[in-house]
Amino acid sequence: MDITQILPQFGSAAFTIVAFIVALSIIVAIHEYGHYIVGRWSGIHAEVFSLGFGPVVYSRVDRHGTRWQIAALPFGGYVKFLGDANAASVGAAEGAEPGRNTMLGAPLWARAATVAAGPVFNFVLSILIFGAVMMVDGRASDPLTLDEARVLPPAYVMDLEQGDAILSIAGFETPELADFEGYIASLPIEPTLDYRVLRDGAELTVQGPYPYPAMVLALNPQSAAYDIEMKVGDVITAIDGNPIFAFEQLKQAVAASDGRPLLATVWRDGEVIDFTLAPRSVDLPSPEGGFETRYLIGVTGGLFFEAQTENVGLWAATKSASAQVWFIIKSSLSGLWHMITGAISSCNLSGPIGIAQTSGAMASQGASSFIWFVAVLSTAVGLLNLFPIPVLDGGHLVFHAYEAVTGKMPSDRALRVLMAIGLSMILSLMVFAIANDLFLCP
Repeated sequence: MDITQILPQFGSAAFTIVAFIVALSIIVAIHEYGHYIVGRWSGIHAEVFSLGFGPVVYSRVDRHGTRWQIAALPFGGYVKFLGDANAASVGAAEGAEPGRNTMLGAPLWARAATVAAGPVFNFVLSILIFGAVMMVDGRASDPLTLDEARVLPPAYVMDLEQGDAILSIAGFETPELADFEGYIASLPIEPTLDYRVLRDGAELTVQGPYPYPAMVLALNPQSAAYDIEMKVGDVITAIDGNPIFAFEQLKQAVAASDGRPLLATVWRDGEVIDFTLAPRSVDLPSPEGGFETRYLIGVTGGLFFEAQTENVGLWAATKSASAQVWFIIKSSLSGLWHMITGAISSCNLSGPIGIAQTSGAMASQGASSFIWFVAVLSTAVGLLNLFPIPVLDGGHLVFHAYEAVTGKMPSDRALRVLMAIGLSMILSLMVFAIANDLFLCP
């Protein structure tokens, strides 16, 4: 085989692995730091804070006596608290009660807070990232004002200029931005529309394209469009030879395909390219709750211009970011339930290979996309760790709840059995998810 055919594939694989390791390391470090710092605040001594497993490549001991280390296998991490190893027999072997600074000897509230802190810190990380992105990017000013037009094919009419405040489109007054998506759906689907704008203090009517052209502004990883190497900025001008100029037309053509391969004519930087892509069945959360199955090609559209923005305050950004985290949690739990009941495909469950591929795909689309993905994944990791399964943080919290109610810890034998069951469940889930990635859900 020609070496020049191997190198691009190797480079892509290496980029994917690096992106996955970076994303996972950030999330794991924050998760474990939550355990560590709350444990320290609660008076529990941490012996080791490890990022990664296996042979240690770097370590140092801080003034608190904690060894901070980086291990060779960067696919996880842990905090080892005093008394963690064979905790049930600590003290008994020495003929004394476990010390207050051990995981076993600390009060119940301290142990529960330390365990819960890992997932909580994951949620906090997500809120911080979502909020920071919103504050940096800002939000579109009201009224909607053109900042910079995107590059469109020459056939599109564009008389709007930078700084134009859009007062109406096709005779329909522009609403507040919160209602803009529904407003777009009410507009006539025409290649050219009249825009009434405010320019330099004067109102005038100019012409411009349909607000949402069939333009690719984002690509979903592991989608039909991503797999055939469509790019951000591509403008789809025809489907199966039928001209289109609105994203709504593209949606209708994909929905009507029923999975049949489509011939897409794409304009890219002055060049016309034909692609064949087969829409894929995707389960999506519906506004009313539950899921709906639709055929998609994996592209996201938007306005034909960048809008001028205004600052977003700290409170508004935090509130919106928290709502985003809550939406991810609700959608994930709903999706899991619908998979268990068979309402949607189990292919919605990705394993480490699928997550790694998504990490690489998001990183290839730019830093902002990758950072946003880290926030989404951090929420997912926090939620997963709260599941009431022994060996996960949620399982330990169930043990602590049992202790709070009965006044005693579960027996050593019960703990060993439950931990073995929990480990079997996690390993089975991981095997199933990897099978999805490799064989069951191509």
